[in-house]
Amino acid sequence: MDFKDYFIRDELLKALDEKNFTEPTPVQHKVLAVKYFNQDMIVRAKTGSGKTLAFLLPLLQDVKIKEREPEILILAPTRELAQQTAHEAEWLTQYMHINIASLVGGMDIVAQLKDLKRGAAVIAGTPGRVRDHLERGTLKADNIKCVVLDEGDLMLDMGFRDELEAILNALPASANKWLFSATMPDEVKNLANNYLHEPLILSLAEEGEQHEDILHRVYMIPSGRHFEGLVNILIWEHPSRSLVFCHTKMESIDIAQKLQDAGFSAAALQGDMTQSERNAVLASFKSGSVPCLVATNVAARGLDVEGVSHVVQLGLPDDKETFVHRSGRTGRAGNEGVNLILLSPVEAGKFKAMLRETKMKVEWLDVPDIHSLHAVQRDITEQNLLSAPVDENFKECLDWSEELLSRAEPKILVAKLLAYLIAKSSKGYSLNRELDKERERRSGRKSGTAKINQANTKKQARPKGVIVKLNSLNNNNAQVGRVLNALCRSLNVERSEIGAIRINDGYVTAELMPVALSRLEHEHAALERWGFYPVSNVKGRGRHDGKVKGKGGNKFHS
Repeated sequence: MDFKDYFIRDELLKALDEKNFTEPTPVQHKVLAVKYFNQDMIVRAKTGSGKTLAFLLPLLQDVKIKEREPEILILAPTRELAQQTAHEAEWLTQYMHINIASLVGGMDIVAQLKDLKRGAAVIAGTPGRVRDHLERGTLKADNIKCVVLDEGDLMLDMGFRDELEAILNALPASANKWLFSATMPDEVKNLANNYLHEPLILSLAEEGEQHEDILHRVYMIPSGRHFEGLVNILIWEHPSRSLVFCHTKMESIDIAQKLQDAGFSAAALQGDMTQSERNAVLASFKSGSVPCLVATNVAARGLDVEGVSHVVQLGLPDDKETFVHRSGRTGRAGNEGVNLILLSPVEAGKFKAMLRETKMKVEWLDVPDIHSLHAVQRDITEQNLLSAPVDENFKECLDWSEELLSRAEPKILVAKLLAYLIAKSSKGYSLNRELDKERERRSGRKSGTAKINQANTKKQARPKGVIVKLNSLNNNNAQVGRVLNALCRSLNVERSEIGAIRINDGYVTAELMPVALSRLEHEHAALERWGFYPVSNVKGRGRHDGKVKGKGGNKFHS
């Protein structure tokens, strides 16, 4: 079937035809085939499946030509995704002559006020800025017929629950609510139960289902050699455009700098960048001038760049959902992609347990050895030389080559040129012997030795932590489970890094282990989204002289 078989209005069909869009994707077909759109809906679909058109096409069916009152509200987790949705709506509605407003944080609010005053039938925005306009009264919600929560799981994962609830409570009771989400964790289910009435459920992404356009491949590397393993993999796989995922902002900056030093064209994308810096990095990545982008999960949320051939995950993902979301940055819109994950032998066992109940097929390989890498580099160099285009400089170089050949032996001259080219590229690292030795050490441990080690571990003193005081912005947030969840997600740490949590009148104390403590300085904003901010360190199992200031902005020094 093509779009004409779904009785889509002529103005939309004309816009689709100009873009050469004829056949709907599976998620578009599933939604367009619904007989009754005036109802709440949950659509489970992978990222990159074409869901933007899946909700825009049916929602725009009944919008009047030149309509100026907001009727459709689309919420997205990041400004890039919201702006991309607005751009899609603009070309799709070009023959309906309606305005589209993009309400996102970090952008000029005066321009947004002008767009709203001019009148817009479709609003696409981020939860924080949309809530701001609703509370200002600059966005009128009286005529909104449907709100779309795009990437609902990511919005909740990023701490936008309060903003989403405020927006949903401000909408007319008659407004339909459409939730699009790749996964359905408990927080998404709770939101759906509270705000959606008997929703129609369409599922195109069963839990653990294999994404047919993505090949998953694990490369085994020695412990503590993630960067060296990454260099080998980039040489071996030779991706045309790769997105490398790290756990922290500092790690992403460090990895990007090391890649540049090793001869790769790479850049970091992290949360401390200004919007103009972020836009410049993304523009370079999209154009291909910087083919390797290093980012954290949060920085890459909502990132939609065509042609990402490889996703590379450094180390063990936090959970299965993180692994799935990261891999969804490739294999988009029907294109094939490769999802690579670099794991040590210890991490490999945990990763197998993580995917035990899924249907994903994963290929397991050892990191390529140095001799294989040299062979690949040789092939690439030959291909680049033999396929190099003849441009305006070729005649001059041809004359130059004849002159050089008159003064040097051809074989020696070519060898020197090849050596010069290879010297300018990264040579990779010899890691296989180190990996084999680590495997031997692990497999050689006897059961009796393991028991002794386990007993010794139990006798060891508990790691020293520091007790930190957190003020609660909302007393309802002060529950042990919520505080633990907020700390783990905001600081990106395991639960073992959080010690005792105690609820007091107006504040909370939490014991932070070294890793959690080191990340607290950089993650104030993420913690505040959960309704908490650090005030000071109270006392520690170990001595600590630093202080934490929250809204005042003083840095935490560990």
